[in-house]
Amino acid sequence: MAQPTTWDSHPEPLAVDSAPLPEYGSGSLADLLPTLAAGMGVPGMTAAITELTAADRNCVFLIDGLGWEQLRTHPDEAPFMTSLLAGSRGGTGRPLTTGYPATTATSLASVGTGLPPGAHGLPGYTVRDPATGELMNQLRWQPWTPPGVWQPYPTVFELAHAAGVHAAQVSSPTFQNTPLTQVALSGGTFHGRLSGEDRVDFAAEQLALGDRSLIYTYYAELDGAGHRYGVASDTWRGQLMYVDRLVQRLAEQLPPRTALYITADHGMVDIPFDEHHRIDFDADWELRAGVALLGGEGRARHVYAVPGAESDVLTCWREVLGEQFWVASRDEAIAAGWFGPRIDDRVYARIGDVVAAARDDVLIIASEREPKESAMVGNHGSLTPAEQLVPLLEVRS
Repeated sequence: MAQPTTWDSHPEPLAVDSAPLPEYGSGSLADLLPTLAAGMGVPGMTAAITELTAADRNCVFLIDGLGWEQLRTHPDEAPFMTSLLAGSRGGTGRPLTTGYPATTATSLASVGTGLPPGAHGLPGYTVRDPATGELMNQLRWQPWTPPGVWQPYPTVFELAHAAGVHAAQVSSPTFQNTPLTQVALSGGTFHGRLSGEDRVDFAAEQLALGDRSLIYTYYAELDGAGHRYGVASDTWRGQLMYVDRLVQRLAEQLPPRTALYITADHGMVDIPFDEHHRIDFDADWELRAGVALLGGEGRARHVYAVPGAESDVLTCWREVLGEQFWVASRDEAIAAGWFGPRIDDRVYARIGDVVAAARDDVLIIASEREPKESAMVGNHGSLTPAEQLVPLLEVRS
């Protein structure tokens, strides 16, 4: 795998091409499942993460909200996962980049399809649907749109199942029939289990059912604790302690010829509650001028201009946000590779006329339009290492 990008904490000036890029094609979340599937002989898959050794049985445990930086700064709360880091008692764990934006819907689609956001077409938390002109929340799938039209590519699980690999997902029953699961993680069989212990136990059982197996399991509560209380909170640290025990429990049950990979969909940063760190779009006439729709989320905004006002909105956002955000036009962000090496035609207009990615500890909130999101302590979405870098930890049996 290519080495991670060297992250400059304060690039000067904030030109679009100064933003650190995800490692698409060699070290991003979209490269993980194709690499594992290629090692099991699934046609059409490429082993882009070249350092991983093929295994007959593979399990991916995705922990929502566990960033690489957060893991490395909490060794006491996560002793087992810390032992898997490179340099720790023979561990080989290193970071992957999530892809842009670093948000759950986008990252899960990248994991499941093996495609970057510009291809799978979920390029943000909320984006404009060109067919209706409305904002589409891709996590909650509101307003509803046909999933297979929005994201038409098969998942890696579907391709593996067609190739005779035993494929399964073990997650909360809540997610079984959601459109996001359908477009990002379907293929083989879905098994709903309520508790974390039941999920990892059942995932281990599923691994043993096939000579070749590809199993996915998921834990969401760490992310929820981060959003509500922050990654500096006791609640978050308690969740990290619990999920570390789940990882160890699963690792101790692996059947022979298995590789377990622990990863995440994004990291997280805590943002102070003051007007300097939380810029309120709904109270800022300059940022609102010429804007028809505000999409994305606080640290990764898609801005859709009134027709004819695109250039003015871009200029204004750059002037107002100064050095706190990388601010790009749609075409600049695409050319810079933020969303991957290619953009499908159906995806182009989903991306904002202006795209704003936070560099500093700052948010663009919308207190009236997005009251719940605006009140979150922990946030994510942008191109900073705290959000982009997620662990890739390995256990083999």
